[in-house]
Amino acid sequence: MKLKTNADRLVEISVIGEVDSPTARSASPWRVGPDGVPKVLPSVGGITYNVLVGDPAGGWQADHVEPGVSIRNRKDGDDQNAALNTFAQIGNSAQVVSGDAKGAKGVVTGKHGGIEHVLVDFAPDVMAKLVIGDRVQVRALGVGLELADFPDVTVMNLDPALVAKIGIRKKGGALEVPVAAEVPSKVMGSGLGRDNTYRGDYDIQTCDPEAVAEYGLDRIRLGDLVAISDADHRYGRTYRKGAVAVGVVVHSVCTTAGHGPGVTTVLAGAPGSVAFRLAPRGANIAEMLKIGRSRRSKRRRS
Repeated sequence: MKLKTNADRLVEISVIGEVDSPTARSASPWRVGPDGVPKVLPSVGGITYNVLVGDPAGGWQADHVEPGVSIRNRKDGDDQNAALNTFAQIGNSAQVVSGDAKGAKGVVTGKHGGIEHVLVDFAPDVMAKLVIGDRVQVRALGVGLELADFPDVTVMNLDPALVAKIGIRKKGGALEVPVAAEVPSKVMGSGLGRDNTYRGDYDIQTCDPEAVAEYGLDRIRLGDLVAISDADHRYGRTYRKGAVAVGVVVHSVCTTAGHGPGVTTVLAGAPGSVAFRLAPRGANIAEMLKIGRSRRSKRRRS
């Protein structure tokens, strides 16, 4: 269905960050999982060449690994990085503005709280030219987006053009969204209780094998749209019976207790205002935007 929005009244503004270095704990490299087993694993930041949106969120020897390129505004201060994380929206266009890859374009795929990164997908040949410290500017558009026919639904962290590609439709008086999986709020962990959902993410706990099997959490992919049931994210992350929050999976599995694949919220509403239908094959931003594992390779000229 064609959605009526206020997209023509939104402000498009530039925000910037640089490719951020991976981090490791200086005191000790060990991360102890809920099973008590310590591991040394790659984690957040950097240029992740072989983990992209569209790939499985699990199965990696990793802890919170971010697909593609991780950017943060460290040069200009915390307020400027907060602007990058608040105003950049999933689906926004990004452009490299320094270094050997200058001029190359990519797409914002998510936001990761705690480390306060914005995640960007670039083609493999662009990532091969990027180095830590290269600057990436985002044309931020989407903050303040409203759906005229669904006043009880809050939209956040979404480019208006991507909203039109999701396949939203009306079901009764509710907005219905295709999702790859339903995740009950009882298995959600890190991020609960934050006072806003306009940046950052919320982790799906994957430490209980029975819950993983019951809800198919091992089949979740990076870039999947998922529905968190009995969750109200309009003004923060809280439990509310009958409410549904929809988000995009933005980072990989984790070893630390209370953590797992991270979800950046994109749609939230009062109980009864947001519904979902399962569409496990198509509800992924890699396929909607033709990026990551769904990126179309350029044909060679004859």
